[in-house]
Amino acid sequence: MVANRLPVDPHVDAHGSIDWQRAPGGLVTALESVMRNVDGAWVGWSGAPDLDVPPFEVDNMWLVPVALSAAEVEAHYEGFSNATLWPLYHDVIARPEYHRPWWDAYRRVNLRFAEAAAEQAAPGATVWVHDYQLQLVPAMLRELRPDVRIGFFNHIPFPSLEIFSQLPWRRQVIQGLLGADLIGFQRAGDASNFVRAVRRLLGATTRGSIITLTNGHGRVSRHVRAAAFPISIDSASFDALARTPAVQLRAREIRQELGDPEVVLLGVDRLDYTKGIRHRLKAYGELLAEGRLTVPECTLVQVASPSRENVGTYQTLREDVETTVGRINGEFGALGQTAIHYMHHNYPQDEMAALYLAADVMLVTALRDGMNLVAKEYIAARSDERGALVLSEFTGAADELAGAFLVNPHDIDGMKDAFMQAATLDRREARRRMKKLRRRVLDNDVAKWAKTFLAVLSASPTRTEHP
Repeated sequence: MVANRLPVDPHVDAHGSIDWQRAPGGLVTALESVMRNVDGAWVGWSGAPDLDVPPFEVDNMWLVPVALSAAEVEAHYEGFSNATLWPLYHDVIARPEYHRPWWDAYRRVNLRFAEAAAEQAAPGATVWVHDYQLQLVPAMLRELRPDVRIGFFNHIPFPSLEIFSQLPWRRQVIQGLLGADLIGFQRAGDASNFVRAVRRLLGATTRGSIITLTNGHGRVSRHVRAAAFPISIDSASFDALARTPAVQLRAREIRQELGDPEVVLLGVDRLDYTKGIRHRLKAYGELLAEGRLTVPECTLVQVASPSRENVGTYQTLREDVETTVGRINGEFGALGQTAIHYMHHNYPQDEMAALYLAADVMLVTALRDGMNLVAKEYIAARSDERGALVLSEFTGAADELAGAFLVNPHDIDGMKDAFMQAATLDRREARRRMKKLRRRVLDNDVAKWAKTFLAVLSASPTRTEHP
Protein backbone atom coordinates (compact mmCIF):
# COMPACT_ATOMS: atom_id res chain seq x y z
CA MET A 1 0.00 0.00 0.00
CA VAL A 2 1.42 3.37 -1.00
CA ALA A 3 -0.37 6.51 0.22
CA ASN A 4 0.64 10.05 0.98
CA ARG A 5 0.17 9.48 4.72
CA LEU A 6 0.72 6.63 7.12
CA PRO A 7 -2.35 5.66 9.18
CA VAL A 8 -0.72 7.10 12.32
CA ASP A 9 0.52 10.50 13.48
CA PRO A 10 3.71 11.00 15.53
CA HIS A 11 3.55 12.67 18.93
CA VAL A 12 6.95 13.46 20.44
CA ASP A 13 7.10 13.77 24.26
CA ALA A 14 9.46 15.90 26.34
CA HIS A 15 12.06 13.12 26.34
CA GLY A 16 12.07 12.77 22.59
CA SER A 17 10.16 9.49 22.49
CA ILE A 18 7.65 9.08 19.68
CA ASP A 19 4.13 7.87 20.38
CA TRP A 20 2.15 6.91 17.26
CA GLN A 21 -1.57 7.67 17.35
CA ARG A 22 -4.30 6.88 14.82
CA ALA A 23 -4.53 9.59 12.15
CA PRO A 24 -7.86 11.15 11.09
CA GLY A 25 -9.11 11.09 7.52
CA GLY A 26 -11.42 9.17 5.24
CA LEU A 27 -8.65 7.47 3.25
CA VAL A 28 -6.92 6.21 6.39
CA THR A 29 -10.21 4.92 7.79
CA ALA A 30 -10.97 3.09 4.56
CA LEU A 31 -7.57 1.50 4.04
CA GLU A 32 -6.66 0.66 7.62
CA SER A 33 -9.25 -2.11 7.85
CA VAL A 34 -7.94 -3.56 4.58
CA MET A 35 -4.30 -3.58 5.71
CA ARG A 36 -5.10 -5.40 8.95
CA ASN A 37 -6.20 -8.44 6.92
CA VAL A 38 -3.27 -8.80 4.52
CA ASP A 39 0.44 -9.54 4.71
CA GLY A 40 2.03 -6.36 3.47
CA ALA A 41 3.57 -2.96 4.14
CA TRP A 42 2.16 0.56 4.15
CA VAL A 43 4.46 3.17 2.62
CA GLY A 44 3.68 6.80 3.47
CA TRP A 45 4.83 10.08 4.96
CA SER A 46 4.85 10.20 8.76
CA GLY A 47 2.98 13.51 8.86
CA ALA A 48 5.88 15.43 10.47
CA PRO A 49 8.51 17.28 8.40
CA ASP A 50 12.18 16.34 8.80
CA LEU A 51 11.33 13.17 10.73
CA ASP A 52 13.39 10.23 9.50
CA VAL A 53 12.56 6.98 11.30
CA PRO A 54 13.03 3.32 10.27
CA PRO A 55 10.08 1.05 9.46
CA PHE A 56 8.05 -0.08 12.48
CA GLU A 57 4.98 -2.07 13.42
CA VAL A 58 1.72 -0.67 14.86
CA ASP A 59 -1.46 -2.71 15.42
CA ASN A 60 -0.14 -5.59 13.28
CA MET A 61 0.63 -3.24 10.36
CA TRP A 62 4.18 -2.86 8.98
CA LEU A 63 4.65 0.86 8.34
CA VAL A 64 7.41 2.33 6.17
CA PRO A 65 7.86 6.10 6.68
CA VAL A 66 9.02 8.28 3.79
CA ALA A 67 10.93 11.29 5.12
CA LEU A 68 10.02 14.73 3.73
CA SER A 69 11.69 18.02 4.53
CA ALA A 70 9.68 21.07 5.53
CA ALA A 71 10.43 22.59 2.10
CA GLU A 72 9.16 19.46 0.36
CA VAL A 73 5.98 19.42 2.43
CA GLU A 74 5.37 23.04 1.47
CA ALA A 75 6.04 22.55 -2.25
CA HIS A 76 4.73 19.02 -2.84
CA TYR A 77 1.84 18.75 -0.39
CA GLU A 78 0.63 22.28 0.35
CA GLY A 79 1.73 23.53 -3.05
CA PHE A 80 1.31 21.22 -6.03
CA SER A 81 -1.05 18.69 -4.42
CA ASN A 82 -3.39 21.08 -2.61
CA ALA A 83 -3.05 24.42 -4.37
CA THR A 84 -2.68 23.06 -7.92
CA LEU A 85 -4.27 19.61 -8.26
CA TRP A 86 -6.98 19.78 -5.58
CA PRO A 87 -8.78 22.88 -6.95
CA LEU A 88 -8.22 21.76 -10.56
CA TYR A 89 -9.72 18.32 -9.91
CA HIS A 90 -12.66 19.87 -8.04
CA ASP A 91 -13.90 21.84 -11.05
CA VAL A 92 -11.87 24.99 -10.26
CA ILE A 93 -14.09 26.00 -7.32
CA ALA A 94 -10.95 27.83 -6.24
CA ARG A 95 -8.30 29.02 -8.69
CA PRO A 96 -5.40 26.56 -9.16
CA GLU A 97 -1.85 27.89 -8.97
CA TYR A 98 0.83 26.66 -11.36
CA HIS A 99 4.44 26.97 -10.22
CA ARG A 100 7.35 25.09 -11.76
CA PRO A 101 9.26 24.60 -8.48
CA TRP A 102 6.14 22.91 -7.05
CA TRP A 103 6.09 20.53 -10.00
CA ASP A 104 9.79 19.75 -9.53
CA ALA A 105 9.15 18.93 -5.87
CA TYR A 106 6.16 16.77 -6.83
CA ARG A 107 8.35 14.68 -9.15
CA ARG A 108 11.11 14.30 -6.55
CA VAL A 109 8.74 13.22 -3.80
CA ASN A 110 6.89 10.80 -6.09
CA LEU A 111 10.22 9.19 -7.00
CA ARG A 112 11.07 8.76 -3.32
CA PHE A 113 7.76 7.00 -2.71
CA ALA A 114 8.32 4.78 -5.77
CA GLU A 115 11.80 3.84 -4.54
CA ALA A 116 10.48 2.98 -1.08
CA ALA A 117 7.75 0.79 -2.58
CA ALA A 118 10.24 -0.91 -4.91
CA GLU A 119 12.47 -1.74 -1.96
CA GLN A 120 9.61 -3.23 0.09
CA ALA A 121 7.85 -5.22 -2.65
CA ALA A 122 8.59 -8.93 -2.91
CA PRO A 123 9.11 -10.44 -6.38
CA GLY A 124 5.80 -10.34 -8.27
CA ALA A 125 4.11 -8.39 -5.48
CA THR A 126 0.95 -6.33 -5.83
CA VAL A 127 1.40 -2.62 -5.15
CA TRP A 128 -1.65 -0.42 -4.60
CA VAL A 129 -0.96 3.30 -4.96
CA HIS A 130 -3.44 5.87 -3.71
CA ASP A 131 -4.58 9.34 -4.62
CA TYR A 132 -3.66 12.56 -6.34
CA GLN A 133 -0.47 13.27 -4.39
CA LEU A 134 1.23 10.23 -6.00
CA GLN A 135 0.10 10.16 -9.62
CA LEU A 136 3.63 9.73 -10.99
CA VAL A 137 4.45 6.75 -8.77
CA PRO A 138 2.95 4.01 -11.02
CA ALA A 139 5.19 4.76 -14.02
CA MET A 140 8.24 5.35 -11.82
CA LEU A 141 7.65 2.09 -9.98
CA ARG A 142 7.20 0.17 -13.23
CA GLU A 143 10.60 1.43 -14.37
CA LEU A 144 12.17 0.24 -11.11
CA ARG A 145 10.20 -3.00 -10.73
CA PRO A 146 8.64 -4.28 -13.97
CA ASP A 147 7.82 -7.56 -12.20
CA VAL A 148 5.18 -6.12 -9.85
CA ARG A 149 1.47 -5.66 -10.50
CA ILE A 150 0.39 -2.05 -9.95
CA GLY A 151 -3.01 -0.63 -9.09
CA PHE A 152 -3.87 3.03 -8.59
CA PHE A 153 -6.98 4.47 -6.97
CA ASN A 154 -7.98 8.13 -7.29
CA HIS A 155 -10.05 9.11 -4.25
CA ILE A 156 -11.05 12.53 -5.56
CA PRO A 157 -12.87 13.44 -8.81
CA PHE A 158 -11.05 13.40 -12.13
CA PRO A 159 -12.02 16.50 -14.12
CA SER A 160 -13.25 16.88 -17.65
CA LEU A 161 -10.67 17.18 -20.42
CA GLU A 162 -11.41 20.90 -20.83
CA ILE A 163 -10.49 21.54 -17.18
CA PHE A 164 -7.64 19.03 -16.91
CA SER A 165 -6.01 20.50 -20.02
CA GLN A 166 -5.22 23.66 -18.04
CA LEU A 167 -2.48 21.74 -16.22
CA PRO A 168 0.91 22.53 -17.83
CA TRP A 169 2.14 19.01 -16.95
CA ARG A 170 -1.00 17.21 -18.11
CA ARG A 171 0.83 14.69 -20.34
CA GLN A 172 3.33 13.79 -17.62
CA VAL A 173 0.53 13.12 -15.13
CA ILE A 174 -1.36 10.93 -17.60
CA GLN A 175 1.81 9.00 -18.42
CA GLY A 176 2.52 8.57 -14.71
CA LEU A 177 -0.91 7.07 -14.09
CA LEU A 178 -0.61 4.75 -17.10
CA GLY A 179 2.20 2.95 -15.32
CA ALA A 180 -0.57 1.13 -13.44
CA ASP A 181 -2.32 -1.99 -14.70
CA LEU A 182 -5.65 -0.87 -13.20
CA ILE A 183 -6.73 2.70 -12.43
CA GLY A 184 -9.76 3.05 -10.18
CA PHE A 185 -12.09 6.03 -9.79
CA GLN A 186 -15.08 6.78 -7.59
CA ARG A 187 -17.57 7.36 -10.41
CA ALA A 188 -17.98 6.08 -13.96
CA GLY A 189 -17.86 9.70 -15.17
CA ASP A 190 -14.40 10.16 -13.65
CA ALA A 191 -13.10 7.05 -15.43
CA SER A 192 -14.60 8.30 -18.71
CA ASN A 193 -12.94 11.70 -18.21
CA PHE A 194 -9.57 9.99 -17.77
CA VAL A 195 -9.97 7.74 -20.82
CA ARG A 196 -10.93 10.74 -22.92
CA ALA A 197 -7.86 12.64 -21.69
CA VAL A 198 -5.61 9.70 -22.60
CA ARG A 199 -7.12 9.49 -26.07
CA ARG A 200 -6.89 13.22 -26.78
CA LEU A 201 -3.59 14.09 -25.10
CA LEU A 202 -1.56 10.97 -25.91
CA GLY A 203 -3.35 9.65 -28.98
CA ALA A 204 -3.64 6.20 -27.42
CA THR A 205 -6.22 3.70 -28.65
CA THR A 206 -9.11 3.15 -26.23
CA ARG A 207 -12.08 0.83 -26.28
CA GLY A 208 -14.55 1.28 -23.45
CA SER A 209 -12.52 1.12 -20.25
CA ILE A 210 -9.44 -0.46 -21.90
CA ILE A 211 -6.46 1.65 -22.95
CA THR A 212 -3.94 0.06 -25.33
CA LEU A 213 -0.32 1.15 -24.98
CA THR A 214 2.34 0.59 -27.62
CA ASN A 215 6.13 0.45 -27.53
CA GLY A 216 8.53 2.48 -29.63
CA HIS A 217 7.99 0.15 -32.60
CA GLY A 218 4.24 0.62 -32.58
CA ARG A 219 3.61 -2.84 -31.14
CA VAL A 220 1.13 -3.41 -28.32
CA SER A 221 3.00 -3.56 -25.02
CA ARG A 222 0.29 -3.39 -22.36
CA HIS A 223 -3.40 -2.87 -21.71
CA VAL A 224 -4.53 -0.59 -18.88
CA ARG A 225 -8.05 -0.61 -17.50
CA ALA A 226 -9.74 2.51 -16.04
CA ALA A 227 -12.99 1.83 -14.20
CA ALA A 228 -15.20 2.91 -11.31
CA PHE A 229 -14.88 1.27 -7.89
CA PRO A 230 -16.95 3.36 -5.45
CA ILE A 231 -15.31 3.25 -2.03
CA SER A 232 -17.18 2.61 1.20
CA ILE A 233 -16.65 2.28 4.97
CA ASP A 234 -16.32 -0.52 7.49
CA SER A 235 -20.08 -0.35 7.84
CA ALA A 236 -20.57 -3.39 10.08
CA SER A 237 -18.11 -2.01 12.64
CA PHE A 238 -19.72 1.41 12.56
CA ASP A 239 -23.16 -0.15 12.91
CA ALA A 240 -21.97 -2.18 15.92
CA LEU A 241 -20.38 0.91 17.51
CA ALA A 242 -23.60 2.90 17.19
CA ARG A 243 -25.55 0.09 18.88
CA THR A 244 -23.41 0.08 22.05
CA PRO A 245 -25.15 1.31 25.23
CA ALA A 246 -22.47 3.97 25.76
CA VAL A 247 -23.02 5.55 22.34
CA GLN A 248 -26.81 5.31 22.66
CA LEU A 249 -26.62 7.06 26.04
CA ARG A 250 -24.28 9.72 24.66
CA ALA A 251 -26.71 10.41 21.79
CA ARG A 252 -29.49 11.12 24.30
CA GLU A 253 -27.16 13.34 26.30
CA ILE A 254 -26.28 15.35 23.18
CA ARG A 255 -29.92 16.11 22.49
CA GLN A 256 -30.37 17.20 26.12
CA GLU A 257 -27.28 19.43 25.92
CA LEU A 258 -28.75 21.01 22.78
CA GLY A 259 -31.92 21.85 24.71
CA ASP A 260 -34.08 18.97 23.43
CA PRO A 261 -35.02 20.65 20.12
CA GLU A 262 -37.66 19.13 17.87
CA VAL A 263 -35.22 18.95 14.94
CA VAL A 264 -31.43 18.58 15.01
CA LEU A 265 -29.65 19.25 11.71
CA LEU A 266 -26.06 18.03 11.42
CA GLY A 267 -23.17 18.88 9.14
CA VAL A 268 -19.82 17.06 9.44
CA ASP A 269 -17.04 18.15 7.11
CA ARG A 270 -13.40 18.95 6.78
CA LEU A 271 -13.19 22.73 6.63
CA ASP A 272 -12.73 22.76 2.86
CA TYR A 273 -14.20 25.02 0.17
CA THR A 274 -15.40 21.95 -1.76
CA LYS A 275 -17.79 20.93 1.03
CA GLY A 276 -20.40 23.63 0.44
CA ILE A 277 -20.51 24.76 4.08
CA ARG A 278 -21.14 28.39 3.16
CA HIS A 279 -24.03 27.39 0.87
CA ARG A 280 -25.51 25.25 3.66
CA LEU A 281 -25.30 28.09 6.18
CA LYS A 282 -26.89 30.49 3.71
CA ALA A 283 -29.85 28.15 3.15
CA TYR A 284 -30.30 27.57 6.88
CA GLY A 285 -30.07 31.29 7.68
CA GLU A 286 -32.75 32.09 5.08
CA LEU A 287 -35.07 29.40 6.50
CA LEU A 288 -34.73 31.04 9.92
CA ALA A 289 -35.31 34.50 8.45
CA GLU A 290 -38.45 33.27 6.68
CA GLY A 291 -39.76 31.58 9.82
CA ARG A 292 -39.90 28.16 8.16
CA LEU A 293 -37.51 26.98 10.86
CA THR A 294 -37.33 28.54 14.33
CA VAL A 295 -35.00 28.50 17.31
CA PRO A 296 -35.05 26.70 19.76
CA GLU A 297 -37.36 24.22 18.01
CA CYS A 298 -34.56 23.61 15.48
CA THR A 299 -30.77 23.80 15.78
CA LEU A 300 -27.85 23.08 13.46
CA VAL A 301 -24.71 21.32 14.69
CA GLN A 302 -21.78 22.01 12.37
CA VAL A 303 -18.57 20.06 12.90
CA ALA A 304 -15.78 21.53 10.77
CA SER A 305 -12.55 19.57 11.20
CA PRO A 306 -9.34 21.58 10.77
CA SER A 307 -7.83 21.20 7.32
CA ARG A 308 -4.70 22.58 5.59
CA GLU A 309 -4.54 25.52 7.94
CA ASN A 310 -1.32 26.81 6.38
CA VAL A 311 -3.04 27.38 3.02
CA GLY A 312 -4.42 30.89 2.52
CA THR A 313 -7.64 29.77 0.81
CA TYR A 314 -8.52 27.64 3.82
CA GLN A 315 -7.76 30.43 6.27
CA THR A 316 -10.15 32.70 4.36
CA LEU A 317 -12.82 30.00 4.35
CA ARG A 318 -12.56 29.58 8.12
CA GLU A 319 -12.97 33.31 8.64
CA ASP A 320 -16.01 33.39 6.32
CA VAL A 321 -17.69 30.42 8.00
CA GLU A 322 -17.09 31.68 11.52
CA THR A 323 -18.32 35.15 10.60
CA THR A 324 -21.51 33.68 9.11
CA VAL A 325 -22.09 31.46 12.15
CA GLY A 326 -21.67 34.46 14.44
CA ARG A 327 -24.08 36.56 12.40
CA ILE A 328 -26.79 33.89 12.34
CA ASN A 329 -26.42 33.19 16.04
CA GLY A 330 -26.52 36.90 16.82
CA GLU A 331 -29.64 37.42 14.73
CA PHE A 332 -31.68 34.34 15.62
CA GLY A 333 -30.27 33.01 18.89
CA ALA A 334 -30.97 33.95 22.49
CA LEU A 335 -29.59 33.10 25.92
CA GLY A 336 -29.45 29.32 26.08
CA GLN A 337 -30.92 29.07 22.58
CA THR A 338 -28.27 28.71 19.86
CA ALA A 339 -29.13 28.56 16.19
CA ILE A 340 -25.80 26.97 15.22
CA HIS A 341 -23.46 24.93 17.43
CA TYR A 342 -20.11 25.21 15.65
CA MET A 343 -17.12 23.01 16.51
CA HIS A 344 -13.76 23.42 14.82
CA HIS A 345 -11.96 20.27 15.92
CA ASN A 346 -11.85 16.52 15.39
CA TYR A 347 -13.92 13.99 17.33
CA PRO A 348 -13.25 10.31 18.09
CA GLN A 349 -15.40 7.73 16.31
CA ASP A 350 -17.65 6.98 19.27
CA GLU A 351 -18.57 10.66 19.64
CA MET A 352 -19.25 10.88 15.91
CA ALA A 353 -21.52 7.84 16.08
CA ALA A 354 -23.43 9.50 18.93
CA LEU A 355 -23.77 12.73 16.93
CA TYR A 356 -25.17 10.78 13.97
CA LEU A 357 -27.72 9.10 16.22
CA ALA A 358 -28.71 12.42 17.77
CA ALA A 359 -29.33 14.11 14.41
CA ASP A 360 -32.69 14.06 12.66
CA VAL A 361 -31.24 15.30 9.37
CA MET A 362 -27.73 14.85 7.97
CA LEU A 363 -26.69 17.64 5.58
CA VAL A 364 -24.08 16.77 2.94
CA THR A 365 -23.97 19.70 0.53
CA ALA A 366 -20.56 19.36 -1.15
CA LEU A 367 -19.96 21.35 -4.32
CA ARG A 368 -17.78 18.48 -5.59
CA ASP A 369 -16.72 15.33 -3.78
CA GLY A 370 -15.18 12.08 -4.92
CA MET A 371 -17.41 10.00 -2.65
CA ASN A 372 -18.21 11.47 0.81
CA LEU A 373 -17.94 8.77 3.45
CA VAL A 374 -19.69 10.88 6.11
CA ALA A 375 -22.99 10.18 4.37
CA LYS A 376 -22.32 6.45 4.60
CA GLU A 377 -21.26 6.69 8.26
CA TYR A 378 -24.53 8.41 9.11
CA ILE A 379 -26.53 5.65 7.43
CA ALA A 380 -24.48 2.88 9.09
CA ALA A 381 -25.12 4.46 12.49
CA ARG A 382 -28.91 4.57 12.06
CA SER A 383 -29.88 1.07 13.16
CA ASP A 384 -33.05 2.70 14.52
CA GLU A 385 -34.03 3.29 10.86
CA ARG A 386 -34.78 6.92 11.62
CA GLY A 387 -33.24 10.12 10.31
CA ALA A 388 -32.94 11.59 6.83
CA LEU A 389 -30.06 12.37 4.50
CA VAL A 390 -29.83 15.49 2.34
CA LEU A 391 -27.13 14.75 -0.24
CA SER A 392 -25.46 16.82 -2.94
CA GLU A 393 -25.81 15.38 -6.42
CA PHE A 394 -22.16 16.33 -6.98
CA THR A 395 -20.87 13.62 -4.61
CA GLY A 396 -19.95 10.12 -5.67
CA ALA A 397 -22.32 8.87 -2.97
CA ALA A 398 -25.26 10.30 -4.94
CA ASP A 399 -24.81 7.52 -7.51
CA GLU A 400 -25.43 4.88 -4.86
CA LEU A 401 -27.66 6.28 -2.13
CA ALA A 402 -31.17 6.17 -3.53
CA GLY A 403 -33.40 7.24 -0.67
CA ALA A 404 -31.51 10.45 0.08
CA PHE A 405 -32.90 13.90 -0.77
CA LEU A 406 -30.63 14.94 -3.65
CA VAL A 407 -29.84 18.64 -3.97
CA ASN A 408 -27.88 21.05 -6.14
CA PRO A 409 -26.05 23.13 -3.50
CA HIS A 410 -25.86 26.09 -5.88
CA ASP A 411 -29.67 26.17 -5.90
CA ILE A 412 -30.31 27.74 -2.50
CA ASP A 413 -34.10 27.70 -2.85
CA GLY A 414 -34.09 24.05 -3.88
CA MET A 415 -31.80 23.22 -0.99
CA LYS A 416 -34.08 25.02 1.47
CA ASP A 417 -37.04 22.96 0.25
CA ALA A 418 -35.04 19.74 0.68
CA PHE A 419 -34.06 20.76 4.23
CA MET A 420 -37.72 21.26 5.05
CA GLN A 421 -38.80 17.98 3.44
CA ALA A 422 -36.20 16.07 5.45
CA ALA A 423 -36.98 17.92 8.69
CA THR A 424 -40.71 17.25 8.45
CA LEU A 425 -40.53 13.73 7.02
CA ASP A 426 -43.21 11.30 8.14
CA ARG A 427 -41.72 8.57 10.34
CA ARG A 428 -42.99 5.76 8.09
CA GLU A 429 -41.47 7.36 5.00
CA ALA A 430 -38.23 8.02 6.88
CA ARG A 431 -38.03 4.35 7.83
CA ARG A 432 -38.69 3.23 4.26
CA ARG A 433 -35.92 5.45 2.93
CA MET A 434 -33.43 4.54 5.67
CA LYS A 435 -33.99 0.80 5.22
CA LYS A 436 -33.12 1.18 1.55
CA LEU A 437 -30.04 3.26 2.33
CA ARG A 438 -28.81 0.85 5.00
CA ARG A 439 -29.11 -2.17 2.72
CA ARG A 440 -26.85 -0.45 0.22
CA VAL A 441 -24.23 0.66 2.74
CA LEU A 442 -24.14 -2.55 4.79
CA ASP A 443 -23.96 -4.79 1.71
CA ASN A 444 -21.25 -2.73 0.00
CA ASP A 445 -18.59 -2.13 2.64
CA VAL A 446 -14.91 -1.23 2.37
CA ALA A 447 -13.84 -4.88 2.45
CA LYS A 448 -15.99 -5.61 -0.61
CA TRP A 449 -14.57 -2.51 -2.32
CA ALA A 450 -10.99 -3.62 -1.72
CA LYS A 451 -11.70 -7.25 -2.62
CA THR A 452 -13.36 -6.20 -5.89
CA PHE A 453 -10.53 -3.85 -6.88
CA LEU A 454 -7.78 -6.34 -6.03
CA ALA A 455 -9.60 -9.17 -7.81
CA VAL A 456 -9.81 -7.12 -11.01
CA LEU A 457 -6.17 -6.10 -10.60
CA SER A 458 -5.00 -9.68 -10.09
CA ALA A 459 -6.83 -10.70 -13.28
CA SER A 460 -5.15 -7.93 -15.28
CA PRO A 461 -2.20 -9.08 -17.43
CA THR A 462 0.91 -7.12 -16.47
CA ARG A 463 2.27 -7.35 -20.00
CA THR A 464 0.88 -8.28 -23.39
CA GLU A 465 3.44 -9.85 -25.73
CA HIS A 466 3.02 -9.37 -29.46
CA PRO A 467 5.58 -10.50 -32.02
